[in-house]
Amino acid sequence: MTKLFADKLRKVEPYVPGEQSKNKNIIKLNANENPYPPSPKAMEAIKNITDLNKYPNSSASDLVEALEKYYGVEKGEVFVGNGSDDVIALCYLAFFNSQKPILFPDITYSFYPVWCGLFNVPYKTKAVTKDFLIDPKDYYEENGGVILPNPNAPTGISEGKDFIKDILDHNKDSIVIIDEAYVDFGGYSSVELIKEYDNLVVTQTFSKSRSLAGLRIGTAIANKDLISLLNAVKNCYNSYTLDSVAIAAGKAAVEDDTYFKDCLKKVINTRERFSKDLKALGFTVYPSHSNFVFATRDDIKAKDLFEALKKDDIFIRYFNLPRIDNHLRITIGTDEEMDILTEHIKKYIKNM
Repeated sequence: MTKLFADKLRKVEPYVPGEQSKNKNIIKLNANENPYPPSPKAMEAIKNITDLNKYPNSSASDLVEALEKYYGVEKGEVFVGNGSDDVIALCYLAFFNSQKPILFPDITYSFYPVWCGLFNVPYKTKAVTKDFLIDPKDYYEENGGVILPNPNAPTGISEGKDFIKDILDHNKDSIVIIDEAYVDFGGYSSVELIKEYDNLVVTQTFSKSRSLAGLRIGTAIANKDLISLLNAVKNCYNSYTLDSVAIAAGKAAVEDDTYFKDCLKKVINTRERFSKDLKALGFTVYPSHSNFVFATRDDIKAKDLFEALKKDDIFIRYFNLPRIDNHLRITIGTDEEMDILTEHIKKYIKNM
């Protein structure tokens, strides 16, 4: 590259997602995808799409109205975007414009600092405890905003209502974003608190619990003023963030609550059974309210086990990062997939 204009290019460190193999025969447990297909009603809605030659509704009103009803919130309190990553990025643009640093944990979703670099948002990380817990007192100091995942990633640990209220009570002059990507798998949702706190923004995704990762649908729930600002920022960037297929399938998925809850129950039951199996093999498994588990065993090098499983076409997630470089994050698949994984881990231990 010529040096004449190199100094004018943006310098960023991009987010690195879980590996997406072209091999369709692998057991893929590295991206926190749902092992079950989307709602049959969502699939039917996709089949009935006939007007792709026309622009979608720019406000995605059908989906927004379904979500307002689902969450029990007022009209104008829901925003939708192209996955929760898109929604959170727009939240950064809309709400984090102070010269003061925003705060988030040192062990958390690794996209948070990436957005800070992209949008020139100053930030400060707060160390979680040795048990990977977030200390609310770390978020009492003056700041330009707070973003916390609940449950956290990659640990799966979640906090309850009192914890969230504590954070909100000590940050009334800042926007607090609670990222609830995994909340449907047993965590506490803060949506009810938007009526009490006008500085709260809750984000969720259809990628995990609703089995629609391939369509990229995310949402934010907050008071009308904040949602109005989000829409204004979105319309300055891209008026059509959701396509017609995503809007129709998303609406149908929200309205198929029976299927939704049945799938959640299956994932949660498998998670609890698999956690017991790992503990029986000597692993420390952290309490999870997500669709994955976070585990370690002192006498096993996480990277070596990760590589061995990959050779057997079983993909899990390893993070070469301080404090968690001997831990593994394992997405919950079907019972059959988790049983196969357990047998491979047993074989690995036996051959140590």
